[in-house]
Amino acid sequence: MSAVGSINGMSYQNTQNPYSLGSPRRDALEDIALPGGKSRKDEALERLGIWDPGEECQTCKNRKYKDGSDEMVSFKSPAHLSPESAPAAVRAHEQEHVSNAYSKASVGKGKVLSASVSIHTAVCPECGRTYVSGGTTHTQIKYFNEDTPYQKELKSADRARYVGMNLDEAV
Repeated sequence: MSAVGSINGMSYQNTQNPYSLGSPRRDALEDIALPGGKSRKDEALERLGIWDPGEECQTCKNRKYKDGSDEMVSFKSPAHLSPESAPAAVRAHEQEHVSNAYSKASVGKGKVLSASVSIHTAVCPECGRTYVSGGTTHTQIKYFNEDTPYQKELKSADRARYVGMNLDEAV
């Protein structure tokens, strides 16, 4: 590649751009292999802290996910997930908590008032990759207990309030 331009009326042409893909400097950097199988390019990138995005760092390889709740769901024992598959696995796990809340509510004469899921992310300190670090499920269940004195009093008050409200005049 060459660059052509003019400064103060004088034209110039640069035929040796060191940053172009076909420059001899860049090719020379890639061709030289060092002992241990690394190239000069790999060594230079490693010294600068630039990693290949296709490979996991040690921190990402050793990261494990474990559920801290008392419910019987997945991830009771620590398990490794790749950074690519972690979002789907964490969402599915948190959905298990939501479905457990609905089944618990149906067994105990309750109603799920709200269920929300939050997915948390973090940045790996070693490679700088953003990853899903976990999730939280918040559920609110209202149980109806008709045997308490409060509920019985509430029913009798409602009965007195609503008697005669609906009148069928067609009869």
